[in-house]
Amino acid sequence: MSLLDARRVPPLTFGRESRISHSLPITGETCMRRLALALVVVAVAWGCGGGGAGRGHGPRTPAPVPDDVPDPASTTAIYRGVGRLAAADPLPFVGTLAFAAGAGDTALALLGVSLANRALNFQRQPIGYMARYRVDITLSPETGAPLQVGREETVRVATQPETGRADESVLFQQHFKLLPGKYHVVVNVRDVNSGVESRAEGDYVAPTFGAGTTSEPILAYQAQGRGKPSDPLQLVLNPRGMVGFGGDTLLAYVEGYTFPRAQTVPFEVRDAHDSLVYRDSLHFRSGRAIESQVIRVAPDSLVLGEMRLVVNPGPTARRATAIVSLTPQWLVTSYDQMLSLLRYFPPNRYLDSLRHAASPADRTRLWREFWKSSDPDPKTPQNEALDEYFARLAAANAQIKDEGVPGWRTERGEVFVTLGAPDEATESAPNVSARIIRWTYLRYRLTLFFVDEAGFNRYRLTSQSRAEFERLLARLRRGGEAPPP
Repeated sequence: MSLLDARRVPPLTFGRESRISHSLPITGETCMRRLALALVVVAVAWGCGGGGAGRGHGPRTPAPVPDDVPDPASTTAIYRGVGRLAAADPLPFVGTLAFAAGAGDTALALLGVSLANRALNFQRQPIGYMARYRVDITLSPETGAPLQVGREETVRVATQPETGRADESVLFQQHFKLLPGKYHVVVNVRDVNSGVESRAEGDYVAPTFGAGTTSEPILAYQAQGRGKPSDPLQLVLNPRGMVGFGGDTLLAYVEGYTFPRAQTVPFEVRDAHDSLVYRDSLHFRSGRAIESQVIRVAPDSLVLGEMRLVVNPGPTARRATAIVSLTPQWLVTSYDQMLSLLRYFPPNRYLDSLRHAASPADRTRLWREFWKSSDPDPKTPQNEALDEYFARLAAANAQIKDEGVPGWRTERGEVFVTLGAPDEATESAPNVSARIIRWTYLRYRLTLFFVDEAGFNRYRLTSQSRAEFERLLARLRRGGEAPPP
């Protein structure tokens, strides 16, 4: 048994049009790509069935919503367009189904579901906070009885801010053993505490894995190679198939089955327009029931938007589609959209240059430089400063909903994203002619007043408060101090 590691710098990486091989036998030990994923890896549910429709690749990824955080509907459409099981509000989630060879003529299926903490209703406990959710799964073959599994899980976090995490903070997985064929898959996720639920469904094919064939490229955070088909899949799936441009390494796990002789199997990486980004080969040595390998796509090799991995191109190709985003928390695949979202981010010379860069090559280079220069801890794969910034964007949208525009784009949102939540917040009585909201930041000895003079829930900083707010920002930035979370 062997493991791959998403956190380590890959010993081999490739750039576009490189001819250096980056398909590696799985070696070394592995851990999660992200900090503190509340992972639920569940017991194997063994059952057999036959028959659902082929997995479609769907429409081209639609353009992201300009000048704003992508809305849930467009995000869900993007995921569905690349073959994911995706549901929007009231309880958004994304799922995927991966297949590998099982014992005899069976196929192993692994279903993964991705949730964000903020999608769940947490309740305060004596120590920390707790949420509960239930996942019900139905796999219906063309003929025969459906296979159904349902389970309830618990998520515990230590602090209140963790309950509002917008990233992929909860992973759920379920194993199945299936007969090859078509299946209609329905996944229903319910928040036990609030009672809200969402549903996603799709058609998948459990393939036949003969001698000399491979699995599809399975997008994963963690994997352990198998020795024989009766062994369970030891994978932690990447259900969304998303990778962050600039910080992450995309990992795709591939199994080869009973090659009669040493064989080279080509693989390609293509963009959303089916243009070739990279081509290389996987090398199988033969004489083994299963040979496990991993394709590592390095950050400087990624293309924004759809990225398609194709093993053995042609009629028998095995495929997977990843989505490359400028932030791992939202689907942002446009530099212009990202620059708009970063309007409140502390001044950065690479970010300023990026605003005026014209060529794609310059934008790619400057984004990498911006990522490095703004990352407070280069030893980790994520950029904690950007993670905190986007977490505040999400919190502002969730808490400021009364002005008719996304919360982060209001003046209260500007202050919230820049300084964090106020220590104290009060609002004037409704009978006062001009409604006033007062925010106090004790650590800065700062009190700000927002006034709704017209009575249409359009709160603006008073001129004095605007001046005091901007003086504080200038002082913090002169001292190299970032406002704390």
